[in-house]
Amino acid sequence: MNQPETIRAIVAQSVERHADLVAFRMTGTTGHTYREMGTAIAGVQQELARLGVTKGDRVALLSESQVGWPAAYLGITSWGAVVVPILTEFTPEDVQGIIEHSGSRVLIVSLRHQERLGSKLEGLDLTVLVLEELLEQVLRGQATLPGEYPQELEPGDTAAIIYTSGTTGHSKGVELSHRNICSNVFGSNGFAAGGIKPGDRMLSLLPLAHTYECTLGMILPFTMGGVVTYLDRPASPTVLMSALKEVRPDLMLAVPLLIEKMVRARIMPKLNKPLVRIIRMIPGVNRIIYRAAGKKLLAAFGGELRFFGIGGAPLAADVEDVLFRMGFPYAIGYGLTETAPLLAGTSPGANTRRSTGVNVPGVDIRIQDGEIQVRGPNVMKGYYRDPEQTAEVFTEDGWFRTGDLGAFDAQGRLYVKGRKKSVIVGASGENIYPEAIESLINQFRGVVESLVIERSGRLIARVLLDYEQLAEQVTEQMKGHAGNTAAYLEDIRRQVNARLSSFSRLTEVVEQREPFEKTPTFKIKRYRYQ
Repeated sequence: MNQPETIRAIVAQSVERHADLVAFRMTGTTGHTYREMGTAIAGVQQELARLGVTKGDRVALLSESQVGWPAAYLGITSWGAVVVPILTEFTPEDVQGIIEHSGSRVLIVSLRHQERLGSKLEGLDLTVLVLEELLEQVLRGQATLPGEYPQELEPGDTAAIIYTSGTTGHSKGVELSHRNICSNVFGSNGFAAGGIKPGDRMLSLLPLAHTYECTLGMILPFTMGGVVTYLDRPASPTVLMSALKEVRPDLMLAVPLLIEKMVRARIMPKLNKPLVRIIRMIPGVNRIIYRAAGKKLLAAFGGELRFFGIGGAPLAADVEDVLFRMGFPYAIGYGLTETAPLLAGTSPGANTRRSTGVNVPGVDIRIQDGEIQVRGPNVMKGYYRDPEQTAEVFTEDGWFRTGDLGAFDAQGRLYVKGRKKSVIVGASGENIYPEAIESLINQFRGVVESLVIERSGRLIARVLLDYEQLAEQVTEQMKGHAGNTAAYLEDIRRQVNARLSSFSRLTEVVEQREPFEKTPTFKIKRYRYQ
């Protein structure tokens, strides 16, 4: 059977195939079936037609995660218009700039963010629709998806323009076609522990305006008949644990920060108790203890989890070691907004530690001068209205430059070393990879995260500490200077330097008193600290 090559075709197929299954829901609700979502999507199409929106017109979408978000996104793109998803973390000034740069004719915005934008929408040639009101209106209607549309939709037509919030500070509009997105949906599904099946449950935690969550956490399950649940209130540990108990997800996507916090708070302290460490030295017992810990962690996620996808940033090495030994069903993925997003991935039970796995079917990956370069049906059309920047990121023979450094092992598994722009050149021309040093620092008890920078030829690490953890758990590592932050940081410096080459040793480790500024996928905005 031919796979759909446009979002319009995906919508038609899924609404027909899975009509009576629940497609999207909020916690605490029964949700909306695929048939009901078909009505909502058709209603959005009718509203766009009423406003005179035609193929290629841009429609901006700004909202926290809720059922109306996929209804609007799928309605816009299946109509033939171009959706411009806007991250909720963007300032009102950023939002205004994106609307102007994209030339959006319509803004669909949630009540919360309409109030936040205030006067920034004044003076714009823009029709504003409130998402909650729109969803209520279209669900009440009796619209049906048309058998024929006024304009044909081709796989190469633009589906979305996504404005990134990267670590370098410059936001670009990534132009993705229907082919880019659809090819990645079908190419990625095989990594999901046998693929997503009708009725599979997903709990969504990440911003829908980010390609990672949009393609793999929304469009993919919608294509396969899954049900996605969104939180009905802002995330907190209590809200999350309640949602996990309610949903009992089969699959989840997350950034490393979530699982790192859980493992470091719930698992590592128990594994590192003096008596447990002694018992673990008995042959055969170590594996039993780790597997028992893995069952407890799995139970915390609802007990049914078979795929826990991790992407958006590197996973801390010490946390991955624990997950691996516990047999937790994690899988690492690597990709970029420009590649819709997935380039390489692993499957639970087939992980090689530190590796991001093998390429997505149909995607070619090569290493050129240390840089990961790719080509395939998922690679973007270009940066919207920025031909110069677009030309810079493509090689003469048509490969996309990811800006990441990497290498393959003998089995063809990819390892990502860090961002090319983050590399620090040593005094004698040596390449120093700050992410590798940060990974060592982050393994120390009480370290939340770290950032390695170069200042006047000196390597300095800024370290954010968890003071409660340090106060509660005084380990052998900290005896002699508990409560003395400077002494502890100096101890970290000495121990880390003992594991580094001479040219990449730290001159100083300093305390970072405030949390680092982050992107929506929780990567540190490095440019803020240079």
